[in-house]
Amino acid sequence: MKKEKNMQTDLEALAAMSDDDIDCSDIEAFSEEWLRSAEWLAEQPEKEMISIRLDRPTLEFYRSFGKGYQKRINAVLRAFAETTERRRRTS
Repeated sequence: MKKEKNMQTDLEALAAMSDDDIDCSDIEAFSEEWLRSAEWLAEQPEKEMISIRLDRPTLEFYRSFGKGYQKRINAVLRAFAETTERRRRTS
């Protein structure tokens, strides 16, 4: 119970910080091996099938990681949307 309370306190303190205040200098860049094995583990909202046009080099890049490339494209788009929305709220 105490551990959960400390974690909640830590998460609240982190959420209160701006992106610029968070020191990420000790985090290594994603390796190609990590990207191949990474999976989106957060709860997935209902998805809608759409048609999207991507330039060939972009599509080939994501396909080069193998199965799950559409999920990875979705994860990148979602991360961009969430970051942009956070910045809008703090501006």
